[in-house]
Amino acid sequence: MSITNENHFLNKVFASSGITNNELETILPKYKKVIFKKNDYLLQQGTIEKKYWFVESGFIRSYIVDTDGNDITFNLYAETDVVIDYPSFFFFAPTRENLQALTDCVCWEINFNDFQELFGQIPNFRDQQRGLLVGSYFALKKHSISLIADQAKDRYLKLLKSKPHIVQNVSLKHIATFLGVTDTSLSRIRKEIATE
Repeated sequence: MSITNENHFLNKVFASSGITNNELETILPKYKKVIFKKNDYLLQQGTIEKKYWFVESGFIRSYIVDTDGNDITFNLYAETDVVIDYPSFFFFAPTRENLQALTDCVCWEINFNDFQELFGQIPNFRDQQRGLLVGSYFALKKHSISLIADQAKDRYLKLLKSKPHIVQNVSLKHIATFLGVTDTSLSRIRKEIATE
């Protein structure tokens, strides 16, 4: 399938962005299809991110290792999500996070130089990318506030409602740390909900 084919996955990503077909002909060839196997790392702590990805299929998590050596999931990604460590990508800073495939994944990757070229040349691309950045910031802020202000059961119910595909396909261990609870607490919450 040609990358500019109208059924191409990336057309979903750019569909509501105002990007024209002519602009897509310039944008889409800059993305490269990459396959990650389960447990592969897209990015590891201490390295600098030089590319980012759109997820076509599969699940990815972002995690850090806390001071006690526990890995804590702080984001979960699925189809059409953008997977990026913004500070590392834009400021060339070594990352503090790890990006790991939880399943086999198909992603579309763009490197920093191609991104910068498109960002400078195509205003609609620039606007779409800014929208992704703002959306990611708001989602992170909302999640951070929820960890402090909401009960664990409410956080789980929100995740179940907004991202049921994550709940159905990602291990409870990763979902628990993402929600700021233990595996045992999450199992108890799930049992409570099942009996309501």
